[in-house]
Formats: sequence, C-alpha cells, structure tokens
Amino acid sequence: MFRFEHGDYLWYLTGLLPLVALLYLGWQWYKAQGRRLGEESLIRSLAQHASQRMKQWHYVLVLLIFTLLIIAWANPQWGAKREKVKSRSSDIFIALDISNSMYCQDVAPSRLDQAKRFATQLVHQLRGERIGLILFAGNAYLQMPLTSDYAAAEVFIQSANPDLAGTQGTAIGDAIRTAQEGFTEDVKYHRVMIVISDGEDHDADAIEMAKEANAGGMIIFTVGVGTAEGSFIPMMIRGNEDWKRDEQGQPVRTKLNESLLQEVATSGGGSYFYLSNTNSILRDIEQRVDVLEKREFEERSFTEYESYFQVFLGLGILGILLQWVLSNNLIVFRKNDL
Repeated sequence: MFRFEHGDYLWYLTGLLPLVALLYLGWQWYKAQGRRLGEESLIRSLAQHASQRMKQWHYVLVLLIFTLLIIAWANPQWGAKREKVKSRSSDIFIALDISNSMYCQDVAPSRLDQAKRFATQLVHQLRGERIGLILFAGNAYLQMPLTSDYAAAEVFIQSANPDLAGTQGTAIGDAIRTAQEGFTEDVKYHRVMIVISDGEDHDADAIEMAKEANAGGMIIFTVGVGTAEGSFIPMMIRGNEDWKRDEQGQPVRTKLNESLLQEVATSGGGSYFYLSNTNSILRDIEQRVDVLEKREFEERSFTEYESYFQVFLGLGILGILLQWVLSNNLIVFRKNDL
C-alpha cells in the first residue's frame, strides 16, 4: 500500500501557484528589459551566449525542484511487510458538512477548505483507531465504512464537495443516524462521532438524535467552521461568478450556528470546539478518545514501510546543481529566438 508519511506537507504544493505567477512576472520583466536595450539584431549580436530558451528551462527547473523537495518532505512510502496483527481501538466516524454554505469565505480560503484540512489532520492524529467518513448536506450518506485504511480516508476527504450532495441543507440529525447504522456491533462503548459543520440550517432532529445516540453509547463532538458575522455564498451561475440568492433576488448571508452545534455536543455527551487553534482541538479530542474502553480486533495490515524520499530528494538536489550550471553559463547555447 502506498502512502505519504507526512501527507499534510503536500499542502505546500499550493505554493506552486504564486511561484508560477512570480516567475511569469519575472519573465515579462526580462523581455521588457531586452526591448529597452535597442534593436533585436543588435541585442542578438551582443548577447550571443544569452538564450531565452535556456531562461525558460531555468524557470521550469525552479518549479520542478520545488515540487520534488515537497514530495521528499512528505516522504512517500510503500508497504513492505503485511501480517495479521491484533489491535485495540475505538470506532470513530468523521461527519463532514458539504452543504453550499461551506463555500462561504468568511474564513480563508473557505469553510470547506478549512474543514477538509482539519479532517485530514484528524485522520493523522487518530491513527490506530478505526475511522469512517460520512458526508452530509440536506441528507447524509456513508462515504467510507469503518476502516484502518487512512490513505483512503484522506482521498475521500480531499475529494468531498457540495456537488456530491443530492439535496442541500444541514442534516446533522441524519448524519448521526447514519453513524449509528454504520457501527457494526451492538457493544455500547468505543463509539465516537466528530461533526465538522457550520450548523447553518437549524436541524430539528439533531438534538434528539444526539441524545438517543449518546444513550446508545456514542459520544459526539462538534467542530464549528465559520464566523458569527458570516458572509455570502459564492456560486457559479451560467458561467458567471455571483452570490447565492433568495426568492427576492437578495444575496443569502450564512452564519455559523454555534448554539446548535453546542447543543448537539452537549446532548451527545461530548464537547463543542470552534475551529481556530487546530492543535489544541486535536489534542483534546485525542485525550478524550484515549480514555474510552477499546475493543480488540484482528486484521491484516502493513507493519513495515519502505521510504522513498531519498529518490525525490536526490532528484531535487540534482535539479539544484543543474540550475547552478545553467545560471553560471557553464553550458553555452547560442540563441536564435530573441
């Protein structure tokens, strides 16, 4: 099985976008400076060892080096040894809100992006436990049953978006019901549910469902995403950017419904957290999960992994050396493309 030991570091690959923009601006400046020097024929005769083509390859190398070093930092691994192991764990469902209101950008870059990043960190923090994933909006469905396949959990989380929802809304009660049905045994312990949502639509069933689930041995934590002031919901309408609007044509403002999420957590025997200090929340949830009674089960899993960060690190270093060679004109190409 393939995995990244530190998958969170792959988020730094988003830095490619501003880096591309910066290099593009640098390229435009470079060409503008050349035009200011004089006639192209004169520049060509004076700068025989300068090449726009080589300059372009120089920029490509910068992007490639950046990518290789980030991948090396995340440490790609491949399972080398698989055997039967006995484990003790809790069963944990992560319920992720994918309603349209999660597109709101009152927290950067958006509520959904923050929620997905936190859910991914949660999967890393809770390694050793069995984890399942529920996606919900106007209704809820089981995206991934309880498993120890953490790489699959991360893939499902990263691909989550409102387009996967059949109807819109915030059906927390339905998500709790789906979690109850997802637990495969009747044992009334080691059951946890973590709801990540803005709680934006009031769900009348959520409180009662939380009480019922807690009576059956499940503890529910809620994590609120967004702000009390809220903002509008960006939408693409007929190919144009706009806001989600009500029947009167006015932009719909969505706000974090902390009171609902607090009530659900209290009724579910857990705690409510506002998504700000991520490390503190992860630590608190892990501590609460650790004190739960665990169940023992046997499964076949990889017990040893081989790391391949050296390959990408070596290629990155090779790229740096090649860039140094090009920058110092140790490889000379005559140019014909000015």
